[in-house]
Amino acid sequence: MRVLVTGGTGHIGSYIIPELIAAGHEVTGLARSDTSATAVSALGAKVRRGDITDLDGLKAAAADSDGVIHVAHRQDLLPSGGIDAVAAAELQIMLAYGEALAGTGKPLVVSGSIGSPGWENLGRPATEEDPALPGGDAYKGTLRVRNAVELAVIGLAERGVRSSVVRIPPIAHSTTDAGFLQLLIGLAKEKGVIGYPGDGANLWPAVHARDLAFLFRLALEKGPAGKYWHGIEGDGIRFREIAEAIGSRMGVPAVPIPADVLMLPGYFGFLANLVTLDLPASNAITRQTLGWDPAQPALIKDLDNGHYFPAGRIAIS
Repeated sequence: MRVLVTGGTGHIGSYIIPELIAAGHEVTGLARSDTSATAVSALGAKVRRGDITDLDGLKAAAADSDGVIHVAHRQDLLPSGGIDAVAAAELQIMLAYGEALAGTGKPLVVSGSIGSPGWENLGRPATEEDPALPGGDAYKGTLRVRNAVELAVIGLAERGVRSSVVRIPPIAHSTTDAGFLQLLIGLAKEKGVIGYPGDGANLWPAVHARDLAFLFRLALEKGPAGKYWHGIEGDGIRFREIAEAIGSRMGVPAVPIPADVLMLPGYFGFLANLVTLDLPASNAITRQTLGWDPAQPALIKDLDNGHYFPAGRIAIS
């Protein structure tokens, strides 16, 4: 299959491209700069110069492919327009894919959020059958408008596109992770303690980036149209356990941050709205339908593989 990948030089995309090539697919990565083009080539993919801001060019690239994996985001809009601007731009991108792929039956796999079904009213772990909420998700308003993007992708199934959404958890760990887990480690280095919200019983799903790349490939190859997939390695890990695991490896105490001071300027800063998320979810349908079986080390075990703490135990003075 000739596959177009956007965001191929990002954290997840840089695992998706090799996964597809190893499975025998011919991969083209969209690259907007010489640096990105070099990185795409280094991963073994062909380069198509372009930008997701050029909708006509994106439609042409999609039409020239047998399938599309889209993991790029308009993060450049965050400083000026916030998440509303990002979501509005990405919605137009999904509509452009719809124009290019309508009636073809070609697959379109797009990254989404494990929090999109919401958690306040479910009273149970979210499943792949729970749609994204039209007006909100578990990010307490921070990413609510992004749900319109997921709904648009799923809606393309009615236009003859084999579209699906892979819901990604807050933590995707790997040797090249520069995301939320590294922020927590950085805070622990700065503060001399590792904090967790309240009693720390809130659940956070996680996944290894290689397992996630495998899931994107399976969704591309055989995922039915109009489906959500849960890219999580288990039902979730208590935030307290994540904090304690980091603390034990750094030699710093894990301490609760009381709810009444959580939102005040202090330990978590801009992360305060995120660390309280409780995101119980199931991946049973994803495993059964696609045959996805995560094989990489789970999060707590992966902390011992050297890339998060390369010098071993870190003493904080």
